[in-house]
Amino acid sequence: MTPEERAFRRATRRLIPFLFLIYVVAYLDRVNVSFAQLQLEDDLGFSDTVFGLGAGIFSLGYVLFGVPSALALNRFGARRWLAWIMITWGVLSASTMFIGGPVSFYVLRFLLGVAEAGFFPGIILYLTWWFPERERSRSLALFMTAIAAATSQEDRSRAGSSSSTASPASTAGSGSSSWRGCRRSGSGS
Repeated sequence: MTPEERAFRRATRRLIPFLFLIYVVAYLDRVNVSFAQLQLEDDLGFSDTVFGLGAGIFSLGYVLFGVPSALALNRFGARRWLAWIMITWGVLSASTMFIGGPVSFYVLRFLLGVAEAGFFPGIILYLTWWFPERERSRSLALFMTAIAAATSQEDRSRAGSSSSTASPASTAGSGSSSWRGCRRSGSGS
């Protein structure tokens, strides 16, 4: 094995598992709002329209700020910019416990979309910097399996939680809303 091959294997061992893990968490966080739908509707009086708009407005922020975020990644560097994305995303995700009505729901969902906009493209760009073309397809394929793993985890979570999210009685008397205190991967964003 050449020194170059050893370097690529080492980079793969160090980068891919971490990137895989944070992408699974990002995906679960992105779809987690559907787990909280019934409690949000019950606790805050959201209609299906309010919930649907709030859930969908995430995509608006994601689309509008995808390119600017990628440009910022190029300017500030992948390590710094991806860390900023993850910290901002975490703070906004945790802030969803303070949702008090439709406007705060819309604002937080939009800001979560903005915060997460550069994450996936940034990871792909980051991998292109670490791996030359002949090694890139393997590293990208390993990273992209995170999508399948996240979807599988989502399906298991959904199957395991369908009874608790469907029953407001499961949180009765606890003093807090289940969507505020018992979310799987963060916010329900």
